[in-house]
Amino acid sequence: MVAPDFETHEVGNQVPPRTGANLYVSDPVLAALVEDLPQPVVDGLTQHGAQWGSAEMADLARLANTVLPHLKTHDASGRRVDLVEFHPAYHALMRRSVGAGLHASIWDAVGDESNVRAVARGARIYMTAQVELGHLGPLSLTSASVASLGHAQPLAEAWLPLLRSRRYDSRPVPTGQKTGALIGFATTEKQGGSDLRASSTRADSMGDGTFRLVGHKWFVSAPMSDALLVLAQTLEGLSLFLVPRFQADGKRNPLKMMRLKDKLGTRSNAAAEIELPGSIGVMVGEPGRGVSTIAETVTLLRVDDALAATGVARAALAEAVHVVRHRRAFGSPLIDQALMTRVLADMALDVTAATALVFRLAEAVDRSQDNPAEAAFARLMTPVVKYWVAKIAPAIVMEAMECAGGNAYVEDSLLARLARDVLALPLADGPGNVLSLDVLRVLRRSPEPLEAVLKVIEDGLGSAARSTLNVLRAATAVALADEGSARILTEQLAMTVAAAALRRRFPSVIADAFLETRLGKPWRSTYGMLDARFDARAFVDYVVPRM
Repeated sequence: MVAPDFETHEVGNQVPPRTGANLYVSDPVLAALVEDLPQPVVDGLTQHGAQWGSAEMADLARLANTVLPHLKTHDASGRRVDLVEFHPAYHALMRRSVGAGLHASIWDAVGDESNVRAVARGARIYMTAQVELGHLGPLSLTSASVASLGHAQPLAEAWLPLLRSRRYDSRPVPTGQKTGALIGFATTEKQGGSDLRASSTRADSMGDGTFRLVGHKWFVSAPMSDALLVLAQTLEGLSLFLVPRFQADGKRNPLKMMRLKDKLGTRSNAAAEIELPGSIGVMVGEPGRGVSTIAETVTLLRVDDALAATGVARAALAEAVHVVRHRRAFGSPLIDQALMTRVLADMALDVTAATALVFRLAEAVDRSQDNPAEAAFARLMTPVVKYWVAKIAPAIVMEAMECAGGNAYVEDSLLARLARDVLALPLADGPGNVLSLDVLRVLRRSPEPLEAVLKVIEDGLGSAARSTLNVLRAATAVALADEGSARILTEQLAMTVAAAALRRRFPSVIADAFLETRLGKPWRSTYGMLDARFDARAFVDYVVPRM
């Protein structure tokens, strides 16, 4: 007999939702990496983890990626308005993240967080990215843009109070009426891509300290921001400008949004193609020095990209482990089957190493002001870390989807969204080749960054580092002579520093397993390559404990 509600049978062997877990308390990897922070900071991270691990935040993330941003070019009377309308869920995510200071805390932190700004904010970025990646774009851009504004003190003084505000104000009104502000980026053009110097947008002086910009920008992230940082050509060369949405007299600055990009992932956040038909801007930094003025901003964006990539990788691993703990196949729980456990353990090694690596970079950022060696370390390792972490995160998400099976391939699954979103991170702020070329540029300018990195490796690995240091010196010499081998050096630096970071913070067996399988053997392209000498189940349970 068929039941009245048309159910044919009772379904078992299904996975309960993975919601309601505190993203800090359930993550011993993160806890180990921030254990030296002042207790009030740790308490704040615990609260952040509870909020962002809640079912409410998961539902807001789902809604923000289901009802997508919409471009409204004109109002009911035919006036040009160029507005992007978002679902209320997006604004709810933004309010919480702005309230947590993700857009500003490295510039205004005081008290317990004052000396650990990058690490504390990094932990919040890492947890937030596990839930919703797209809305982090405008927050990261705003945070990084402050570094560029530092080259124009009057602009910094005018904008910093609004940029530091913990109030999210999405209203399209002049800055004098705002309670908080955000800044976006408009640097990429059709013909140039990553080659910023190929920009054809021009800026003509108005004689009163402002410039009129005419041109086209191909990919503008966070176009609804209160101002955009724009690269444009002047008589002196490529220069940087701040272009606000409203002019000093309160009138709309002419910025025409032509269309929104139909992106593969990070769909909650808008990206637009815009035209500058005589938009008014103010120069930031020296004329003709636009690329160097924006350099520190790009560096900070790359650190955020790496933090976000580790967060996405962590979420994918946790989702996969959750599934295999609850599913049975071929007569036994999946978690008890050797092949599955070794795949998960292998993934856990990369996730733990990537997280240790990116937080070591965040530590260096915090120490850079007072420690030249840490500043040198950060200069070289920022493109290295962004390169490797952004490369492995998509592979981890794909493997997690295999662990979870066909249910992960439908849009109801978190893993489906993670799979789309994570692909943005290798592209953002410099793809692999650009990052590798930046590594070579740093090495050519000075020997100090390499020596600082080698010292960190030696301190972390001890006697085991001797032969490794020789290998890295040789690989550096090869890469400087043969630009085509730069990726090999970049990956070697990333994995070796990751191993040193693991040895510093985690049980030695984890660092040993990573060293042997990543640096002690030929390159591998898939997961599940641990042999029986390592306790794969112990690795999985350590990195993703059962809650």
